Amino acid sequence: MATKPVSKKKMACNKPKRTPSHPKKSHVVKACEGGKEKVIRFGEQGAKTAGKPKAGESAAMKAKRKSFKARHGKNIAKGKMSAAFWSDKTKWAILAPLISGMGYMSNATDSGFSNFL
Repeated sequence: MATKPVSKKKMACNKPKRTPSHPKKSHVVKACEGGKEKVIRFGEQGAKTAGKPKAGESAAMKAKRKSFKARHGKNIAKGKMSAAFWSDKTKWAILAPLISGMGYMSNATDSGFSNFL
């Protein structure tokens, strides 16, 4: 299964997008910081992430979220130029299901959710 090549010029900066046709990675983003641009693919295709914490959430899901953040904490702290940062923000954040379903994070900020991002 071949995927279309990503055109870095056409992509908007710092706006993750779902890639359902990619065989391994679920999202792609053009990370822009300090005058540098980098295309980053992240997230396992079909993986179940913990997403938004819910009342009555299972202990297994709480542990899953905690483990991810502990395992990738140093890489998340590296900022926008790391895949772990985008995975944390898109797939593991409090509003992750909402953001991921929209396809673009800009929609979340346009909808008044900017104080959570």
